[in-house]
Amino acid sequence: MDNYQVLIGLEMHCEISETKTKVFSSAKNGYSDTPNSYIRPLDMAFPGTLPVVNKEAVALALKASMILHCSQPEYLYFERKNYYYPDLPKGYQITQETKPAPVGSFGYLDFDCKGETKRVRINNIHLEEDAASSDHYPTFSTIDYNRAGVPLLELVTEPDMHSAEEAVAFLETMRSIYQYAGISEADSRKGQIRCDVNVSIMEKDKDPSDPKNWGTKVEMKNVNSFGGVRDAINYEIDRQIALKEDGTYDEMEQQTRRWDEDTFSTIYMRSKADAIDYKYFVEPNIPKFKISESWLESIRASIPELASERKEKYMNEYNLSEYDSTILVKEKAISDFYEEVISLGGEAKGAANWLTSVILGYLNKEELEMKDLYLTPKMLVDLMNMVRDGKISSKQSKQVLSKVLEDKKEPSVIVEELGMKQIGDDKTIRDIVVKVLDEHPDLIEDHRKGKNTFDFFVGQVMKATRGQANPSLTADIIREEIDKR
Repeated sequence: MDNYQVLIGLEMHCEISETKTKVFSSAKNGYSDTPNSYIRPLDMAFPGTLPVVNKEAVALALKASMILHCSQPEYLYFERKNYYYPDLPKGYQITQETKPAPVGSFGYLDFDCKGETKRVRINNIHLEEDAASSDHYPTFSTIDYNRAGVPLLELVTEPDMHSAEEAVAFLETMRSIYQYAGISEADSRKGQIRCDVNVSIMEKDKDPSDPKNWGTKVEMKNVNSFGGVRDAINYEIDRQIALKEDGTYDEMEQQTRRWDEDTFSTIYMRSKADAIDYKYFVEPNIPKFKISESWLESIRASIPELASERKEKYMNEYNLSEYDSTILVKEKAISDFYEEVISLGGEAKGAANWLTSVILGYLNKEELEMKDLYLTPKMLVDLMNMVRDGKISSKQSKQVLSKVLEDKKEPSVIVEELGMKQIGDDKTIRDIVVKVLDEHPDLIEDHRKGKNTFDFFVGQVMKATRGQANPSLTADIIREEIDKR
């Protein structure tokens, strides 16, 4: 590896899940475990059906284009990509080629990888319709047309990444952008994200900016998870280096392979010399239409605060560490929960500690997501306020939260049920302190001689109050009463 450098380009496909209907039909855009339940005649290519463009899908595609610093076209076109496969009833896919222009061209994305800022150039991002999904069994196959016609964004990068870690960091950043911008859930478990990966290697001392120095490109199709992307890239790098080392690399043709998770290897599919001619032409049933500047401005104004901006805010305004800030913004649902806690008056650092240590630890242990959490932002603020106001101790608050999650009850109810309400009344605590000191005059003398008996007095008061005495007030009163004697 020391003698070579790696060039990696990605083609990331992400479904736009945040529209009510599909991109060209009125069928519901949603995930369903019931096959073929979200379909309309257009999705099945019945004769006489015509596509109608979903304006919201176009708006969300343009929003992604803007976030990626791409240029937007003056006119929007769609094209036909002609090929036959059972999951494509029409015999063609309505998509956008780079000519005349997709929704976004020639942008870039800056992202963090292991504490270093990387930049990847975006060749284009385009809007198209997804195909149906196929499941293959030993003697038959099934097709679910729920996915047919779902709006799909395809993002094509330049080969600017140089390791599997960079590629995965790029994909994680893009997933975050899609989620924060309200474009997609970007949930790979629902099949909403897929990726084609292009890998080549070249000599380390050559200039990677000159395409003449690039090695033979190998494409890996439809890798369905970020872990799969990482493993596929690392395997392919090792495979290509082995070919270099044994002198057979130059014999390798440009090719398409697939990642096989069972054998943990890439498997040859076809030569790029046999690439399909898709015979693109402008979709005749969708006339081109002009994209107005006023519409573009309204879309630009709707771009919300993204993860990178929230991270900067958490660090600069709330004085959180980079580590905690990164954890809080990694998933939008977590960050949204935190934002609501702050809006309800929760203390920033305290709320961050609760989330990053206790709450996320609970979710990971129970294999739950934020949407499954019984605890609401208001409940967490109420719990934090109880500690702040001296009603319960910090130690007790962790026990309360555990019971809130277990019993699914409000924090105040749990405090009452466990008899935890902290005693903050001066007279009540002082009477108990006086009694404890009266019973142990010898230990008062030991305390004055420098021996550590103070904690014993605190412990006796806590024992007498079943741990409900305010610890800070208790300590102050003990000092006052000892000084009087």
